[in-house]
Amino acid sequence: MKRIALFGIALLTLSACATPETRVRTALMNAGLSQPIAACMADRMVDRLSLIQLNKLNGLKKLRGQDMRKVTVEEFLRRTRALQDPEILGVTTSSGLICAVKA
Repeated sequence: MKRIALFGIALLTLSACATPETRVRTALMNAGLSQPIAACMADRMVDRLSLIQLNKLNGLKKLRGQDMRKVTVEEFLRRTRALQDPEILGVTTSSGLICAVKA
């Protein structure tokens, strides 16, 4: 019984660690990015931004009710800039550029 409890705690711990990256990757893919670029960006962004900042980015999809898959890069950056967090803008922009070059 103790083994099952420890296994459950380990699984919960691992899922809690993976959740932010998975959510960011999924959100980026929903925004129209390819899986490799979204995975690369999510990995970088989760390491560099706080959970609060990641949640702010998640709010971008709600702006004006637009389909994020139809938003241009310029529009996405304008919306990111509107969050008024220079760190979010810097990390998002640099991650996008680095991951696009790697792909």
